[in-house]
Amino acid sequence: MAPSLTNDNGSMTIDGTPFSAQGNSCAHDSSHAVDTEFLIVGAGPAGAALACFLGSYGLQGIMISSAPGTANTPRAHITNMAALECLRDIGLYDELKNLGSKGADHMQHTRWCHSMAGQEYARIYSWGNDPRRKGDYELSSPCEPFDLPQTVLEPVLVRHAGLNGFKCRFDSALVSFTKDPKTGLITANIADNLSHKGYQIRTRYLFGADGARSEVVKQLNLPLTVRPSQGAAINILVKADLSHLVKSRTGNLHWVMQPDQEHPSFGWMGIVRMVKPWNEWMFILFPDPNRYRPEDKPSERCLHRRVREFIGDDTPAEILNVSTWYINEIVAEQYSEGNIFCLGDAVHRHPPLNGLGSNTCIQDAFNLAWKIAYVHKGWASPSLLSTYSAERQPVGVSIIERANQAFRDHYPVWEALGMLPADVNERRMIMDELKSATPAGVNRRRALHAAVKHTAHEFHGLGIEMNQHYTSAGLYTADEAEPYALQGRAAENSILFYEFSTYPGSRLPHAWLNKSTPGEPVSTIDIAGHGSFVLFSGIGGGLWGRAAESVSGLLKVPITVHYIGFGQDWEDVYFEWETLRGVEETGAVLVRPDRFVAWRAPRVLRNAGECESKLLTVMRCILGLEA
Repeated sequence: MAPSLTNDNGSMTIDGTPFSAQGNSCAHDSSHAVDTEFLIVGAGPAGAALACFLGSYGLQGIMISSAPGTANTPRAHITNMAALECLRDIGLYDELKNLGSKGADHMQHTRWCHSMAGQEYARIYSWGNDPRRKGDYELSSPCEPFDLPQTVLEPVLVRHAGLNGFKCRFDSALVSFTKDPKTGLITANIADNLSHKGYQIRTRYLFGADGARSEVVKQLNLPLTVRPSQGAAINILVKADLSHLVKSRTGNLHWVMQPDQEHPSFGWMGIVRMVKPWNEWMFILFPDPNRYRPEDKPSERCLHRRVREFIGDDTPAEILNVSTWYINEIVAEQYSEGNIFCLGDAVHRHPPLNGLGSNTCIQDAFNLAWKIAYVHKGWASPSLLSTYSAERQPVGVSIIERANQAFRDHYPVWEALGMLPADVNERRMIMDELKSATPAGVNRRRALHAAVKHTAHEFHGLGIEMNQHYTSAGLYTADEAEPYALQGRAAENSILFYEFSTYPGSRLPHAWLNKSTPGEPVSTIDIAGHGSFVLFSGIGGGLWGRAAESVSGLLKVPITVHYIGFGQDWEDVYFEWETLRGVEETGAVLVRPDRFVAWRAPRVLRNAGECESKLLTVMRCILGLEA
């Protein structure tokens, strides 16, 4: 297959001959096909992140999107530490952090209120800002979560991908694709939405990152597990300066419900979500499930009135965009078939609660990219690619269940506040009861407090974000005495609490390190990844280093070695790594390029030959190479 080429001006050529989409016909003449090794369909968080990660391995390809540009509405926004560690690997963390809204300044609380200007019913600390949970977050990662709208994230990813080998073509829609059964090459038929002409792209790998209406998933006919939708929601992007209202109401999520008022069918209750502090907001309206019909679209005048009611004072408000979406609970039962891979919303669709959407998309891409790169470079067997679906599909199941359960977890709050009865007089009686000095009032207040407290599973779901554990052929667990099991607080509540572990299949724990002559602290996260396997050992573990050097040479696979401990490459300044490493000082912890632990040895073996033989066996197993 001929390599794809691009001129400095971004136009495509084949064997030096200029290619023009406008010159092609709708019949998709294959003699004018563009050739590339990698074709990504979709330029959202999943597709653009995948292009960035593949580019970090020196790989080049094409990314197309049927959209005219990057996201025009700020759909995803909470960016968690698990995803940020992936983006940190390619040097984007600091740039994104500077663009995001951070911590106590903007994300301190989630609130329930009558309006932005009106009565507050309850609030809860959110996103690592609970004084009782701050330490959990700070110990878990060198990154900190922040609020980064998709409209800000996507341009950074697309630009970075473009600078590192991936050409992006917007207004280009995948129409269909075929696969040659002999060569395995895929021919994708593309429609140029500007010229209304068709052309073809031939590729070795096809990646479906094309969202909830994925054409790749549809044509691949991936089986989907579909559970009943929990209804529709209406997003209204609003420009309104609410800075005077948030001084004492610091937070990026504000549930608004007015049980004492009649409400329109399209806007039973809603969330006012910060986009840009404090003058751009997303008003998310939840229609009345008993009265609303999708065909009864509200006028802009009605939407504007509801926005003003949610604000609660005379602040001017301008509607910028309106869109409708559905609260889905859908996951693909497998993510790939042969050399076609799907990721992101194409394979897991769920509401935005818990902030798991774009974060999971980015982690899908990070898991997939190193495997594609290693197979493409000849460092691993193609069988390694089957571990992508084996590892990420169970994660998809867990996040769609959690996000939908988080939505259901709000029902007790609505019930306690009297939002559920259809009759406004009954709702007013409930509000009066909530204020009353009666046994019924006591019980209702207790119910409200318990319901709000339980939403911590959404707003402090550190476990669901960080406890992801893989089981696949891409790991080596034969040396483990016991099967994997969560311990401690995480065993009691795996949604709220993250367990640090070096058990194979777990993410590498974060611990701050330094030099014996101190400089800037460095995380274990920062000295792992970057496209290489990494082996951690300590005092007396030198044989592992020699084994890694030998095995790396034999397999032509990068393996970096770091010794941690007193007088070693890195000082365990807070003795954190000592408590987390799970092996003796002479032991070894082998970490994959995606910073998940691949294997560990409790101690050094008897001699250099045994260490080398063991590590060679482990690496061959992980990479799917024959002995």
